[in-house]
Amino acid sequence: MSADTLRRALIACGGLYASAGVALSAYAAHAADAGARGSLQSAALIALLHGVALAALPRQVSRHVGWAALLMLAVGTALFSGTIVAAHAFGMPTRLAPFGGSLLILGWLLFAIDAIRR
Repeated sequence: MSADTLRRALIACGGLYASAGVALSAYAAHAADAGARGSLQSAALIALLHGVALAALPRQVSRHVGWAALLMLAVGTALFSGTIVAAHAFGMPTRLAPFGGSLLILGWLLFAIDAIRR
């Protein structure tokens, strides 16, 4: 996959995550029961913030380390937020959420390392 294709895919992913974060936040505020509201708001916040990051940051990346960091953010967001939503909607377990959160932390650390090394 070319760098330009990966850049466009990550930016599009960011737009999708950000829009999903807004929609999920609205759902949590207006339709979710009180017990699920907090976890759904957390999933919405992670999706929205990382969506914005993925929409903006690919323009700055040119090295493999930076691309790996952004891919970790994309996958980590899907695992963290997606697992919480799946648990609410389908009663699935949330075992993958901590792995997604860990990927997010590692992705941001890797992005910082790449920025320092540029």
